Amino acid sequence: MGDLAIIPDGALLLRDGLIQEVGPTRRVENLAEARGAVEIDATGKVVMPGFVDGHTHLMFPLPLSADVTPEVEIDIDRAARALVSVTAHRLAGRGRVWLRTMARHGTTTLEAKTGCGANDSAELKVLRVLNVLNKGALDIVPTFLFLPGTAESGERVFRDLMFTIRRRRLARFADVQWDTDMSRRPMLVRFLETALSLGFACKIHADRHSCAGAVSLAVEYGATSIDHLEYATLDQARLLAASSTIATLLPCDSLRHGHHAPARTLIEAGVPVALGTNFNPWRTPSLNMQTAISLASMQLGMSPAEAITAATINSAHALKAAASVGSLEIDKLADILILNTGDHRDLAYQLGTNLVHTAIKRGEVLCTPGS
Repeated sequence: MGDLAIIPDGALLLRDGLIQEVGPTRRVENLAEARGAVEIDATGKVVMPGFVDGHTHLMFPLPLSADVTPEVEIDIDRAARALVSVTAHRLAGRGRVWLRTMARHGTTTLEAKTGCGANDSAELKVLRVLNVLNKGALDIVPTFLFLPGTAESGERVFRDLMFTIRRRRLARFADVQWDTDMSRRPMLVRFLETALSLGFACKIHADRHSCAGAVSLAVEYGATSIDHLEYATLDQARLLAASSTIATLLPCDSLRHGHHAPARTLIEAGVPVALGTNFNPWRTPSLNMQTAISLASMQLGMSPAEAITAATINSAHALKAAASVGSLEIDKLADILILNTGDHRDLAYQLGTNLVHTAIKRGEVLCTPGS
């Protein structure tokens, strides 16, 4: 994670939204394919992959009262019912505002979870809106997040909702909220087994004071990632290191509640670590992966290079998207950032400053200074 494979005085040749060549500038400029190419001069600036935000709640139901603060649990059922009453057009418009802000700060690919509790109509509406938004500039990986409730609501999810989501191809991942109440474990297992039988890749939300059971379940069922892990131990890190599961850490969320994931323990045990903003318009309203990188360095003990790796290629692996995004390699998507700095380490220490000069998605410029 500490090796960014930096090419001093490097260049990229882009064609049809893909990276055609990458290497030293003199070699790339002398290629026959580069003759007549439009040049973007990034002299003195860092050029790097677009950020991959590995964990967001883009369409999370908002509280019904402006008096409710993020420290107070909202009534998910009521909020989900209110969400159903909002038009899909209005929800999509709200989402586009947030996506434009993400793009200006360098995010080019993101995961977006549902999480409307037992309200199937709200879950399906959110997924339909996410698929509409996915036709825009940024790539969105939609995830169905299951919040364990009653046995009756769980049975409805296993019997009907998951089949509908899969048949309509509305989500790529199935995620489950870990519950320390061991009486609910059969429901969590049933969810994972149903998800795998339907062809979903699985994720696990482990944001509880004890994540031992969540880690064991993630390893047992081959989860692509397990997220949060603020209370992970060395033994759990070793268990994850022996598996294919990626640890997605959320330092913006940790800043709010003050308990930080043991990133150094995980990395030194050999666990691949990814980063996400945990964007939630109500509880964690951070749209900026640069903030996640800064906090990962300043509070989680990650080096700037480790944090950048976690925010790009490792997050791409956590979304099963590393074949096309997350690094600057031939035949990958031309998702590229040009930074207003010549030193990548500034990403870790300039908290609150947007260092993105230009963001490019599939070879098209998304934003430039002043946009």
